[in-house]
Amino acid sequence: MENPSEETPTRWAGLPSWLLSQTANHAHRLVGDGFSSVGARGYHYRLLATLEESGPASQAALGRRSGIHLSDMVATINELADGGLVERAPDPADRRRNIISLTSTGKRQLRRLKKRLAESQDELLAPLSPEERRQLTELLSRLLDHHDQRTGTPEEQ
Repeated sequence: MENPSEETPTRWAGLPSWLLSQTANHAHRLVGDGFSSVGARGYHYRLLATLEESGPASQAALGRRSGIHLSDMVATINELADGGLVERAPDPADRRRNIISLTSTGKRQLRRLKKRLAESQDELLAPLSPEERRQLTELLSRLLDHHDQRTGTPEEQ
């Protein structure tokens, strides 16, 4: 780990890639700390939010919709089910598969997570005006869309 008192060489300190990666590190820490404060992880938010938005679904469908790899999906569902945040039920159309649904406890947890996420966004973007925040989000979205189109979106890989 670098010594915080050492300055970053100017050769790369102004590079957009450097600035994005350093800001992403701060964003990851802020969001992780916010979720951790209510006993959750980012995957928990992604899965609960996906269920709220799309409704009950199979593990495979939830993985595609949330961008969570199937190898991580099982552990995430187990954690949420153990906390009573989601329920598993056999799929009536295919008893070999489970349908995952959001419980009322899960909806309450999702509200807490949304609040923490909003607080993290505010902390991350504190020095920016509302218009600058909108512009930053628009520019980052354009960059991400461009690179997803060039390399294939995560769901296509």
